[in-house]
Amino acid sequence: MQVEIAPRAMTFRSPVTESRLIANLLIGLAILFMGLFLLLPLAMVFAEAFAKGVRAYLTSFVDPDVLASIRLTLLVAAITVPLNTLFGICAAWAITKFSFRGKTLLVTLIDLPFSVSPVVAGLIYVLLYGANGVLGPWLQSHGIAIIFAVPGLVLAT
Repeated sequence: MQVEIAPRAMTFRSPVTESRLIANLLIGLAILFMGLFLLLPLAMVFAEAFAKGVRAYLTSFVDPDVLASIRLTLLVAAITVPLNTLFGICAAWAITKFSFRGKTLLVTLIDLPFSVSPVVAGLIYVLLYGANGVLGPWLQSHGIAIIFAVPGLVLAT
């Protein structure tokens, strides 16, 4: 004789235990925070850029300094995006596919730029590659420019 047990109906409980009022308040607070610290500064940048009108903004693109900075930005992006993509894919593949000694160190090195201030990172590059830095005199004697040159921008990016 076989006894069949009827399956119990599964009841799922929402993981959220706060009231709807608290949830809406927190969502509103997050939106306010995003507006104050992301959207407001962005709006101010656009307001300042167009303060003298669209015509003045567009005529600034004939300035040689502006064109040089745009060319430099595009050059650095053209170098760093493929390099970051290549190294990112290789690192992700190695981390997920293999177990190896130093895996934790590799993950830490990948996470490091997210936790170090750009100001501190820039200071490290100056202390390492600057004229009075650790490698600076040797680099200068061999005619290699890193700080205030394209290689430094690529490293920092």
